[in-house]
Amino acid sequence: MIICANFKANKTRQETQAYMAVVESFVSANDISDTVIVFPPFTALEHDPRNVLIGVQNAYPVRNGAYTGEIALEQLEEFGIKTILIGHSERRHVIGETQELISEKFRFFAEQGFAIVYCVGEPLEIREEGSSALMEYIERQCEGIDLSYPDLIVAYEPVWAIGTGLTPSLRDIELIHGALRAKTSAPLLYGGSVKVENAHDIMKLDNVDGVLVGSAALSANDFCDMIAQATELNTEKGE
Repeated sequence: MIICANFKANKTRQETQAYMAVVESFVSANDISDTVIVFPPFTALEHDPRNVLIGVQNAYPVRNGAYTGEIALEQLEEFGIKTILIGHSERRHVIGETQELISEKFRFFAEQGFAIVYCVGEPLEIREEGSSALMEYIERQCEGIDLSYPDLIVAYEPVWAIGTGLTPSLRDIELIHGALRAKTSAPLLYGGSVKVENAHDIMKLDNVDGVLVGSAALSANDFCDMIAQATELNTEKGE
């Protein structure tokens, strides 16, 4: 299983340090074998070696240069960062990133050997058009993306479910992940209002290899609870 926490624009440096201390202690004490990734804000990046992977929520596809307000490869190298989140719906729909820019980022960081958590997902109006429209929409989000990239992780996040408390039915999640599995052998995560109460049922589904959690992961104890649920599922499945 892969369990990810995306802080977005939340937590100070000090709060992140306290959070990481709790999660790292939990992972060590419970001999967790699952992959745990935390995506803090840029201001909270650390260089210390960890038993939890640290990734960035965004970066510009250059080594350095005149790109005001951006973080580039040179800065990530300083912190030993080799994991990145690309294509999150808030980057697409709030910041306005185009598929062209997203695919450029993907190619650049793939060439640098980064582990890439690549996000896809549909807005409500597309979902209401039916499954064919939904998959066509996701297909367009895969343009310019190498779905056979060996360090790829795909995260399915329906836009309408993020931060709303709403989630697709378990059957819908399973069907969409099944359709994604036909396109890639990469691990498939589900994101979109994942919380302690539903994480186990979601991770138990076929072709769901973990979760990408937003606001519900801001509590270190809740995030640890979800990590524990993943470990329990591994035991149930005999992994």
